[in-house]
Amino acid sequence: MYKHVALLVRKAGMSHDEFVTYWQDNHTPIARDIEGVVRYQTVLPVDPEASEFDGLAELYFDDLGALHDALGGEGSRDYDPAKGTAREARADVDNFLDVERRPRIIGEEVVEKDETGGDTTGCYKHSAFLVRKDGMSHDEFLDHWANTHVPLAREIPGVVRYARVVPTDPERAEFDGVAELYFESLDALRAGLGHESSRDYDPDHPKANAPREDVDNFLSIGDRPRFVGRETVQKDTSGGR
Repeated sequence: MYKHVALLVRKAGMSHDEFVTYWQDNHTPIARDIEGVVRYQTVLPVDPEASEFDGLAELYFDDLGALHDALGGEGSRDYDPAKGTAREARADVDNFLDVERRPRIIGEEVVEKDETGGDTTGCYKHSAFLVRKDGMSHDEFLDHWANTHVPLAREIPGVVRYARVVPTDPERAEFDGVAELYFESLDALRAGLGHESSRDYDPDHPKANAPREDVDNFLSIGDRPRFVGRETVQKDTSGGR
């Protein structure tokens, strides 16, 4: 499936709690009905004070054209849908988001491991927005990520789901990809991936330390935003695709 991931930053003058209330009570009912959306999930930070963003909004589509019609194309943080619920949702965005400070990525999801049965509500999730190391091409980055790093990351203790989001248009994407790792508890996440206030981490377990050491081979850590939150599936008509 094709996926739109938006890293949300609240509007100036709005508290995080006010943002969450508006997002969940006002915007989510609209977003669920955007034309073409087959799955919609929201992720709230476990520690808002330490988080780089106020939340993540993730919308899935079967068709890339439908995604672009509803949410715009790669390379633009703003979009201007012409009709329907997509247009209503875009108009509502200005009521609670700072669009210019909202990074996003459009990509295809590749599931590398899944023990959740498809229901990720209540899971703790680490989303790393990846930027490749200097001197490495995007294709070299993808090759290392898929063939060297993924086998290591799947073995991190506590990981119950691991998915990658690969940009559909790398030349216009803000990131080279997104790595999403799910855990059943926050303690398990922190043991494997560190605390949410740091972009870096230093795990003790050998199977957690191996992927941490490999990160330096293909990522620019300082340019890699990360987000630790708890996920809620707001809509799913994907049939497990």
